[in-house]
Amino acid sequence: WLNKNNFSSVVHRFQHYTGLDMLRLTKIDLHQICNGDDTISIRLYNQLNQIIIPPVKILYIKITNNDLYSAIYLHTLTRHELIDKLCQLIEQPQQQHIDDFFALKKVVDSGADVTIVGGGFLGSELACALAHRSKKNGENGKPSGKVTQLMPETGNISKVLPEYLSKWATERVRDEGAEVLTNVELVGTTIEEGKINLSYIDPEKPRQTSYIKSDHVVIAVGIEPNTDLAKSAGLEIDGEQGGFLVNAELQARHNIWVAGDAASFYDIKLGRRRVEHYDHAIVSGKLAGENMTGAHKPYWHQSMFWSDLGPKIGFEAIGLTDSQLQTVAVYAKGKPDDEPQKEDSEGNREQNDVAPTSTANDLKHKIPETSVTKGEDKQDYNKGVVFYLKENKVVGIVLWNVFNRIPIARKIIKDQQVITNFQELAKLFNIHQD
Repeated sequence: WLNKNNFSSVVHRFQHYTGLDMLRLTKIDLHQICNGDDTISIRLYNQLNQIIIPPVKILYIKITNNDLYSAIYLHTLTRHELIDKLCQLIEQPQQQHIDDFFALKKVVDSGADVTIVGGGFLGSELACALAHRSKKNGENGKPSGKVTQLMPETGNISKVLPEYLSKWATERVRDEGAEVLTNVELVGTTIEEGKINLSYIDPEKPRQTSYIKSDHVVIAVGIEPNTDLAKSAGLEIDGEQGGFLVNAELQARHNIWVAGDAASFYDIKLGRRRVEHYDHAIVSGKLAGENMTGAHKPYWHQSMFWSDLGPKIGFEAIGLTDSQLQTVAVYAKGKPDDEPQKEDSEGNREQNDVAPTSTANDLKHKIPETSVTKGEDKQDYNKGVVFYLKENKVVGIVLWNVFNRIPIARKIIKDQQVITNFQELAKLFNIHQD
């Protein structure tokens, strides 16, 4: 019904407000949808107290001349639902499967402009890969479009990386050819002359709306676990982290277990967590299956995750890697014979050989919010280890261009010892290897 009745003319009515995503339509908007037909009267009703689905607004539109009715059901939109509807309205596919990525590569090869919304893992990795491919196409005389990344944060993967490292990573993404716009708030979108026109607020020009036009838009802003089942099944939900609340054995209640992204579980070492990574999905799924057969095992294994951002950045991480925690980092010079990274067709995982020299970092005195070794002013962090701390104990580790050391990191987190000399601790990872 919407597609037949001029709904695309009011796509910009999608608005984003802090804490809530919704579609606002006034009676004037609805008359625009109906091509200004004055014979249509509009009544809006609320239907609440649904068992599973969220509150729904039921819109009845009555055509008075022949007493015919049409009805539209508009849910109170979550962020995920808003993205779904937005992608449908502007006919942009969601990038969820490997086939979608291959289709996106063809888009880049056609010379089209692509805009990526989101500065997390997926958005940042896509920005690097697509910008690298587009730049190579241009160097080889092939069609080459523009790749732009928009994010509200100060830098790439800023929820994990310390601010200085996130900003340094952002510069490396720009080196790959992507235009990265940070600290921006996306406020709307329209379709003009066959292109998608994204409107956003630039912090440098807060009193005016800025615009960027693109042929294709990729939405990469994370996921929200679907907990619709909780109300009808009587399950408890984590109000802070999202997901179903489960114990250390991944049990929500008698004979009900939850694993993967949807589980807010109790980590016996690090406290309550919800993890959205592949390794965790595998490990928690196996554990839940064992406990369903009577194993009664608590979740103690620290799963790992990884990311590659172009040819200069590849990292592996484990534990609580929240950028709001205190961090201490030790960096070292890369060596010509460092273990190489595998490089794919997008140029990922090429080892870099230059980095600043590290110095000792003794924590006998009060730890600042973020500590790094000498060389920070050079803004060159090519190889090292970042430790995330609670009460001087390591709760998370990022191995920055250091690979195949996760078992060591896992043991450090498991031991939960008070650390006073991080230079010595970093030697366990052999970052100064000859």
